[in-house]
Amino acid sequence: MTTATAQAHPNIAFIKYWGDLDPCLRIPSNGSLSMNLAGLETRTRVSFDVLLQGDHVTVNGQVMGGAGLERVSALLDRVREMACMRPFARVESENNFPMGAGIASSASAFAALALAASSAAGLSMSEQQLSRLARSGSGSACRSVPGGFVEWQAGQTDEESYAFSIAPAGHWDLVDCIVVVSQVHKPVGSTEGHALALTSPLQSARVADALRRLDLCRRAVCERDFEAFADIVELDSNLMHAVMITSTPPLLYWQPATVAVMRAVQDWRNGGLPVCYTIDAGPNVHILCPGEQADEVEERLQSIEGVQQVLMARPGGPAKLV
Repeated sequence: MTTATAQAHPNIAFIKYWGDLDPCLRIPSNGSLSMNLAGLETRTRVSFDVLLQGDHVTVNGQVMGGAGLERVSALLDRVREMACMRPFARVESENNFPMGAGIASSASAFAALALAASSAAGLSMSEQQLSRLARSGSGSACRSVPGGFVEWQAGQTDEESYAFSIAPAGHWDLVDCIVVVSQVHKPVGSTEGHALALTSPLQSARVADALRRLDLCRRAVCERDFEAFADIVELDSNLMHAVMITSTPPLLYWQPATVAVMRAVQDWRNGGLPVCYTIDAGPNVHILCPGEQADEVEERLQSIEGVQQVLMARPGGPAKLV
């Protein structure tokens, strides 16, 4: 039996991934940019065992079956093919944050799985190769392999579509105050949502403008320009959710508390507080601010009706073996 354990952080996308150029390979319609979230993590142990009759996966102690197991096994099959090996694997994964609620649990899960599985199989993979492998399980997982502030190059082929760091975790003391308004597993997952993107008449316009938004966001991050950063991050988030809401069938993840937080953040920024929001595919809201304002922002968020919890995360490092 060969075993390895890896840890990876979820990430929050500033420029969003929504819709695929190639859904089988999870090659996105547009490039994206994100930040890994320190303090939030998935830890995954992979053991290849010749005695197993099939892959066995547990997540937070619960046995996984169905489509979830199939996605894990598909990534493991790629690893087995590359390593020229046949044994099935036991996968044990634990998260220290809510799953399936729009906090990128699949990103950290498949980044950790890619690193643990490839290491347990005896493969020595570059960061670029690991990013591509993680992408095959969950598109945004490719961004959780490198550290800090990360760009996912969309590309046209499997070889071209991978993520890389544009700045290390220590580059900018940016804090993500993750406002949890629901821990219920979302009814429509991101994989299903991506497939609906082209049913929206707004998706083509969103994708056509993506390169401009990506350039503006990259520059704002590199220059630590929060004002420019806030404007483009909120615009990009609103565009993605406009596509979701106008898809067939429509996807409306927001809840009343989601909207209340968005309105409050806009009022605070108009009042001079450097803060902005972004929302992934779920009801929970990511509030971004410079580190020196984080305590005040957290206190204000806690007072909003419907807010269950506020998780605080600074920029995190790359996926690593533990």
